[in-house]
Amino acid sequence: MIKDANARSAACEGGLTIRQVCDLLDGEIICCEPMADHVVRSACGCDLMSDVLAFTTPGSVLLTGLTNSQVVRTAEMLDLKAVVFVRDKRPDPVTVRMAEAVNLVLVLVPRPLYESCGILYAAGMPGCNGVNGLATSHD
Repeated sequence: MIKDANARSAACEGGLTIRQVCDLLDGEIICCEPMADHVVRSACGCDLMSDVLAFTTPGSVLLTGLTNSQVVRTAEMLDLKAVVFVRDKRPDPVTVRMAEAVNLVLVLVPRPLYESCGILYAAGMPGCNGVNGLATSHD
C-alpha cells in the first residue's frame, strides 16, 4: 500500500493539469477551457472563504460547494487557477462571466467535497496547510 502511495505521489510530483484534475473527478469544464492545461501543484477543499484566504497557496485549485461570486473574487485575490464545484452545483451566469473575465477555469463534478479531495490526494496532489500557505506532502 505504501509503495502504491509513493508511486502516486511521485507521479504527481510536478503537479497535475487542471484537465487531469477534471478527468480524475469525472468533471466538466464550463469556463476557460483553453486554460485547463495549466499545472496546479496543490488543492484546497473548503466552503469558508475566510479559511481559503488564510490557508490556500496561490496557484492552487479550490474545491467547494459554494457557487456565488465571492468564490471567484477569492480565487482572483489568491491567483488560484481553477475552482471545482462539487455535488453537481452550478454557478449562476454572472459568476461564470466573472470567472471568464479573470481567466479562471471552472469545473463541475458530481462527487461530494470529501470524496473529491480524497481522489486528488490519492493521486498525489498535496493539500495546502496553514503555515504560510505552504503545500503539504504525503511523507
